[in-house]
Amino acid sequence: MVLNLKVITPDRTVWDDKVEEIVLPSTTGQLGILSGHAPLLTAVGIGVMRVRPGKDWEAIALLGGFAEVENDEVKVLVNGAEMGEAIDLESARSELQSAQSGLEAAEKGDNRLEKTRATQAYKKARARFQAAGGMVSA
Repeated sequence: MVLNLKVITPDRTVWDDKVEEIVLPSTTGQLGILSGHAPLLTAVGIGVMRVRPGKDWEAIALLGGFAEVENDEVKVLVNGAEMGEAIDLESARSELQSAQSGLEAAEKGDNRLEKTRATQAYKKARARFQAAGGMVSA
């Protein structure tokens, strides 16, 4: 049995196809979804969603939103999404290093807004790097 998956951003549909399995980055942790999953509405964090349309897994960087599971239909509505295969690994590595430096600098200061922005930039860069195939240490 399969799931019908749609990943939709404000400006385009990133994925609209059948898959065997999904691992979503919910705000409370990784969430595995198979055919026959109970109805669910969950917040999606900034992270990597993994989908298995056949034998191999594919990665999609997600930038936060919501996911709804009902009757083997999964709709993921997010602020942004990018297929891992479309992300240049070296460019993503450079962005991650820059975001990490920015986060370290922001954490030394007292500006909460700057810390929040730096944290979001770091999470986004990390998700893109992981989706592109990069390994991140804990």
